[in-house]
Amino acid sequence: MGKITQLTKLEFIEKVADYEANPGEWKYKGEKPCIVDFYADWCGPSRMIAPILDQLAEEYAGKINIYKVNIDEEEELTSDFGIHNIPSLLFCPLDKRPKMARGNMSKSDFKKAIDETLF
Repeated sequence: MGKITQLTKLEFIEKVADYEANPGEWKYKGEKPCIVDFYADWCGPSRMIAPILDQLAEEYAGKINIYKVNIDEEEELTSDFGIHNIPSLLFCPLDKRPKMARGNMSKSDFKKAIDETLF
């Protein structure tokens, strides 16, 4: 059963990328591709995509990881990634540079982005 995991900055560095140790180079640490959702509880668009991400976590269980970063609780991580608009979604493939998507996305947009970016 797929689930979404909340990340702190330290967990991000441990599970996604240690961008502080390698500031000029992206080294993904995960064993599966991932999506990182930078969100806020008060943000309408963030709340709108939350159920879609829950569905995708189920559908792609065992194939990708989906993480969430609360921008109000992880201000340093949010600033380090230049997040100014939410939701902002970081798509991290295993062996390529990550891609950032901003704003609200439909489920079909997510699936297209997953297929084109993560696999």
